[in-house]
This record gives sequence, structure tokens and C-alpha cells, in this order.
Amino acid sequence: MVKIRSSEITPEQVYLSRRKFMKGIGAIALGSLALSACGSLATPDTQPTSTAGPDSFLAQPTAHANATADKLTSLDDITHYNNYYEFSQLKDPVADLAQHFKTRPWSVEVGGLVNNPKTYDIDAMLKRFPQQERVYRLRCVEGWSMVIPWTGFPLAALLKEADPTSRAKYVRFESIMSPQQMPGQQDNYFKWPYIEGLRLDEAMNDLTLMVTGLYGKPLPNQDGAPLRVAVPWKYGFKSAKAIVKIDLVEEQPVSLWMNAAPDEYGFYSNVNPERPHPRWSQTTERRIGEAGRIKTIKFNGYADEVAHLYDGMDLIANY
Repeated sequence: MVKIRSSEITPEQVYLSRRKFMKGIGAIALGSLALSACGSLATPDTQPTSTAGPDSFLAQPTAHANATADKLTSLDDITHYNNYYEFSQLKDPVADLAQHFKTRPWSVEVGGLVNNPKTYDIDAMLKRFPQQERVYRLRCVEGWSMVIPWTGFPLAALLKEADPTSRAKYVRFESIMSPQQMPGQQDNYFKWPYIEGLRLDEAMNDLTLMVTGLYGKPLPNQDGAPLRVAVPWKYGFKSAKAIVKIDLVEEQPVSLWMNAAPDEYGFYSNVNPERPHPRWSQTTERRIGEAGRIKTIKFNGYADEVAHLYDGMDLIANY
């Protein structure tokens, strides 16, 4: 696994200078930004703001070093190269269309097969779960990638507080349904709202992050504010944005993309250069902001942390 140097999450200007962060601390998490509609029905990638949230956002979260020797993707690219079909099937308009999206008040319901169901106010959630800094890669199924400095907390912390019952096998994420604010949801092609899911052991893995910010700032609307999930060893469309509900369930959830194109987008969607998308190869990717293409790494470089989750599983059949 290629290890990543971490940078110091302070003001953006300092972050972009790439000063080394917590010299000597162990690197643990690699990864990938997740853009909610990264499973595009259009074409593979061949070419290359506003923020939301309260002023009380934690500016100095707990450090949690990780990441690649890769160059961080610029804030401008992260916030203006967005797959977010709830707003538009085109990337460029998303930032403008999302700038007036309301993220307060906001609540997140955690329930289903749990012993301690609860509805969290988003600001209470920010205070309840200590925020960490993590630099993750994103690998989009379209064939492009980014390197993102996230702020958030492990999903495992939230699930442990909910206390899943013995029947719970999967975690189902549901995003907000608000066609008045999200013009893309007026398109009847997709079965809204956005639904995604993980197996419970995937959700409990330390790498699975509930994201609340990036570059040391509150999460921008166009990147999934106020709460999204990042699963860095999977293609980006697995990472739901603007989450309002998290349920523990017994049956495997059927996601929006599984409904739209089941032959192209399976439940697991692990980054796997050995399994091509039906319409393009997955062996290489284009890092946004950089020239040329690079080889795609299996599990997006996270094999040491997650490969054991799939021991004995056919990852071609279980795509």
C-alpha cells in the first residue's frame, strides 16, 4: 500500500503550502473523495463557492494522520468538479445551483435494528463526536480521481452508540428529498431519494468516515453538506451526500444506482482495476488538476485495511 503524507489542516493558504503535519505520526488511511452520483450513466472521464455550516465548526479537530505522497487536489477543483445529480447531471453547474441549499436546521435519524435509536441535530452531532482530519483519495467510477483533506468522525462511533441488534447486517443511508431545492430530483428517471448501503462490517471499518468538512472548513453544499459518508476503497457513488437517515437493516439495501443500471453498478463497487465497467476500462485514472493518467490501485490503495473483508469472495461476480 502506498502511504500518504498528511498536511496541516489550518487556514486554506497554509494547507495549500503542504507543510508537514505531525511529523512522525503513523500513516493509516488512504482514500478517495466520494461524489454522490459518481456512477454516471454518461461517459467515462477523458478530460479535465460557497460553504455551509455554523461559525462554531471545529477549526482544530483531533489529528489523525493518513494519506498519500500524492498532491492534494485544489479546493477550487474539489468544489467545482462535482457529480451531484440531485442538482444537475452536469458537473459545472452544481456549485451555483447548490449555493442556496439550506443545511440548517438539519437532523439525522439513526434507527432500524438498533437498541438505541436516536435523532441527532447536526450541530449536536458535531459536538458529540470528536472531529478528525483525514486525507483520502477518491476514485470515481468514471475514471477520474482526487486527493481530499476531509474532516469528520468514524461511522463506527455513531453505530456503536446506536447499538445494532444481532439481526442487523447492513447499513442503509438515505439522502434528503427536496425537489424544490434540488432541481435534479424533478427528473423521474431516477428513483429518488438517493439511497446507498454498506455491509455492517464495512461500515464499522475505521476508514469509513462521516464527513462534515474539508480543507479545515465546513463541508460545502456542492460536496454534500452538512453530512456525507466517505468510503475510500469504493467508487465514489457509494458515498451518499446530505444524509438525513441511517438505518440498520437485515436485507441488502437496493441503491439508487442499482435501480438505475444494475448491470453497471453493483452493491459492493470496490475499486478494482481487474473488473472493467461494461463501457470502459478501470485500469487507469486521471487525477483532477494533473496531466496524464495513472494506474488504478486495487481497493484504491487500502488493501491492507480492507482486503480481509472480502476473503473468499469473487470480486468480479460481486462487483
